[in-house]
Amino acid sequence: MRVGLFIPCYVDQLYPEVGVATVKVLRRFGVNDLDFPREQTCCGQPFLNTGLCAETRPFAERFLQIFKDYDYVVCPSGSCTSIVRHHYDQFLAGASGFEELKRKTFELCEFLADVLKVEKVVGRFPHKVGLHHSCHGLRELRLARSSETVGPYFSKMRRLLESLEGIELTEPSRPDECCGFGGTFAVNEEAVSCRMGLDRIRDHEQAGTEVLTSYDVSCLMHLDGLIRRHGHSIRVMHVAEILATCDD
Repeated sequence: MRVGLFIPCYVDQLYPEVGVATVKVLRRFGVNDLDFPREQTCCGQPFLNTGLCAETRPFAERFLQIFKDYDYVVCPSGSCTSIVRHHYDQFLAGASGFEELKRKTFELCEFLADVLKVEKVVGRFPHKVGLHHSCHGLRELRLARSSETVGPYFSKMRRLLESLEGIELTEPSRPDECCGFGGTFAVNEEAVSCRMGLDRIRDHEQAGTEVLTSYDVSCLMHLDGLIRRHGHSIRVMHVAEILATCDD
């Protein structure tokens, strides 16, 4: 399969190690024909979240042009993947190749679990790990069952991590609560955003979390800033970083 690597702009500019880890993970599980198209840009999520729909359209059109010919598109971000799958319709409905593009664009954990059918990850990560399911990934991509729905619990991220030797997955009292980031929400409602983030950190501290992980760097960036400013001991790692280092 020929896979196009979709790296969000904030990963490219601020957390390139997450992109490197994503490549390492994909190659570890047999994806050798992997391409990073250098002409890719932001998916337009900040503009769309602020209501700037006209300004978002060129990003959507460019994304389609760049990624339409790949067999799959993989992204280490639930929120950016969700923008393509659930919010580009208003700009690209009826465009050639768009429906196929939606079907073949996946968040990293989703791709590993649903496309590559990874059942077990061999490796060791002897830490107490807390999972943060971001809102886009949880309620739009359905990467895990949210607490307001009925049915058996599942989590694609948890399924990948729980097979690691030595890992202990912690259980916060509110496992799918928002961290308060929300993109521009963290700027426009700074006080509320910070209080929500501190609530998440305290919940994980009480659960014994040593490493807090997620499939969204944006949430981890928000939480890590609060952890450092308030002197908490938890460290954050994107799930790709754990999967990339657990065999070292």
